[in-house]
Amino acid sequence: MECRFKDQPRDEKELRNLKSRIHRIIGQLNGIEKMLDDNRYCGDVLVQISAVESALQSVGYIVLKDHLETCVRDKAKADDPEVMAEVMELIKKLK
Repeated sequence: MECRFKDQPRDEKELRNLKSRIHRIIGQLNGIEKMLDDNRYCGDVLVQISAVESALQSVGYIVLKDHLETCVRDKAKADDPEVMAEVMELIKKLK
């Protein structure tokens, strides 16, 4: 996959919010690892895995919203014929 960059940088508040969410998710993953090391009950581990999946999906939706409001809007204004196909692929990947 080619490395691309946003034309418009993320604003500082948004970046702090995303990083904060990612750090919480990392903490949750570390907690799951500890649960496995401690031989915790499978159901409890699965609940935590579900929480991580939900939190990560939430971050994905925030990034998608920003993408639609910036990159996609700019490409649509420039009549980029591939922009809608890209959006559909990204939405499919987020499930």
